[in-house]
Amino acid sequence: MSSTLSSVALVEELQAKSREVDPLVNAICTPNPAALTQAAHLDTERDEGRVRGPLHGVPILVKDNIDTADLPTTAGSLALADQPPPPNDAPLVRRLREAGCIILGKTNLSEWANFRGSASSSGWSAYGGLTRNPYALNRSAGGSSSGSGAAVAAGLADYAIGTETNGSIVCPAALNGIVGLKPTVGLIPQQGIVPISHSQDTAGPMTRTVTQTAALLSVMTGSKTDYTEHCRGEDLSDVRIGIPRGPLWGYSIGLDEVTERALEILSRCGATLVDHLSLPSPGGDEDQLQVLSHELKVDLAAYLSTRAPGGPKTLDDLIAFNEQHADQELQWFGQELFERAAATEGLSSPIYVAARLTALRAGRDGIDNLLIDNQLDALVSPAYSPAWAIDLVNGDHVLGSSSSHAALAGYPLLSVPSGLVAGLPVGITFSGTARSDATLIRLAHAFETARIKADGPFPTPELTQWV
Repeated sequence: MSSTLSSVALVEELQAKSREVDPLVNAICTPNPAALTQAAHLDTERDEGRVRGPLHGVPILVKDNIDTADLPTTAGSLALADQPPPPNDAPLVRRLREAGCIILGKTNLSEWANFRGSASSSGWSAYGGLTRNPYALNRSAGGSSSGSGAAVAAGLADYAIGTETNGSIVCPAALNGIVGLKPTVGLIPQQGIVPISHSQDTAGPMTRTVTQTAALLSVMTGSKTDYTEHCRGEDLSDVRIGIPRGPLWGYSIGLDEVTERALEILSRCGATLVDHLSLPSPGGDEDQLQVLSHELKVDLAAYLSTRAPGGPKTLDDLIAFNEQHADQELQWFGQELFERAAATEGLSSPIYVAARLTALRAGRDGIDNLLIDNQLDALVSPAYSPAWAIDLVNGDHVLGSSSSHAALAGYPLLSVPSGLVAGLPVGITFSGTARSDATLIRLAHAFETARIKADGPFPTPELTQWV
């Protein structure tokens, strides 16, 4: 997209691209009919010398579990599709508008952010249908911020917002060859976002470049911090980066080879690499499920209470709706995670308290102890396995990832493209302690700059289907 275009011309260009491309990718579930009007207003402001900031007049896509008062927010569910839009913008959306961003539309997602049934397929929702990977249309766009990742990769916008509980930003970022940051939990307000877990949920930027991610994070936080100041070029001579091996490696030979190449690039940037470290296991799946299940029941009821009367107000209401509309909602997978959450007994339950403590220790102690013991600034790992073939009958086939420790800790995680495996994008993730978001941006920008200098930019997706 050209930076010399007016906002009106830019929106018109993106809308034309969407008409051409999105029937194949299906990333945008709700276009904003007022986008051109908003663009014209912001062009007028610019002509009059009123520029709100670096993102004045920039089109942006927002995941369809984030409240927008002028557009539906459905979380991909038909249960919310016929309800009125939320009465207010989410605080982060309000900040986007105040900064002069144009809401181009809402992006499809894995329904209920991929926490309804255990055999789900990322990128599918009853409301939005199936989002596909622009690099290979028969392969997954990842989840749950599927539409945001695929839209940026397909050139439908340079900027998008996703949300993450465990992997939902960094997974589609890696699979679609873009940059995705899951910020420290609490850095961006959670209000107005359809929740899973208050201890792990956060919105975050998904963009083409690290500098764009930094600029968008500056707006989303609502602080005076300019994260683009940390995009300082390739020099990492004062930085120590740890490399946890163990289960974070070895699940994809091609991914490991690309990541070894990424380590060479980081070394050439001057970073000191401390290799062959290990993170303790993040704990059993049962503890993690207990945390998410207990928090979902409470947090979702609190969110639904903010919506207009007449719609669902509890998990039990949603379960009943899905049963009544099983031919649409339950055609590919069930709702056993909803049913499990509905049976929990609140956040004072000893089961929840114990599981939350175990999960928190596994995440925070694992990361912090490794950083402190080895005097490290951050950790680097392979991000996710290359995109798997879409299989609506059997669900996802994820080989491995690096998101769990940061998810349990509520710590930041940044995915940046590192290369291609058989034509499919893969990435590396940088992780660190609480509020180390700026450090991760610096490292990712240095790596991005050096990688592009060495290997060139990623190829443009060809939007073809292949096996």
